[in-house]
Amino acid sequence: MESHIKRMFVRFVLLIIMMSVCGVRAWTGEIHGRVVCDVCGDSSIGPEDHVLEGAEVAVLCITKSGEVLNYQAFTNAKGIYTVAETMPESDRWDACLARPIRSFHEHCTHLTEGAGVKFKYNHPSGYFHTVRPFIYRHPSVPAYCM
Repeated sequence: MESHIKRMFVRFVLLIIMMSVCGVRAWTGEIHGRVVCDVCGDSSIGPEDHVLEGAEVAVLCITKSGEVLNYQAFTNAKGIYTVAETMPESDRWDACLARPIRSFHEHCTHLTEGAGVKFKYNHPSGYFHTVRPFIYRHPSVPAYCM
C-alpha cells in the first residue's frame, strides 16, 4: 500500500514538472454582479430597496478557442453572484453575456428592460469583471412610494 502511494506521488510530481516544462499556463477569470429590488421603481437606491438573495443568473462565455461555456449562479445574502473558472491560457474567455433568469422573491419579480449585458473579457489571470446590477421591480408601486 505504501509503495502504491509513493508511486502516485512521483507521478503527480512528474506531471507538474511536465506541465511547467511544456509551458502550459493556467488562467483564472471571475465575473460577479449584484441583483437588486427597486421597490419604488424610481431607478435610484433608497432605504426601501434591497438586494435579492437566491436570484438566478446565467453567464454565457465564448473562449479564445471558440468553445461556448454556460454557467449558472445564484445570489448570496448580499445579492451577489459569482462565476469563476481556471483553464489553460489558450482557452480563456474572450466575450461573455450575463443575464438574469429569475427572482424568487414573492413581490419583486418584474425585470427591467435591457437586462442582458454583453462584454469583452480582456483581463489578465486573477482579475475580475463586475457586471452592472440587474434590477427587479414590484408589479405595482407600493403606496408609501408615492
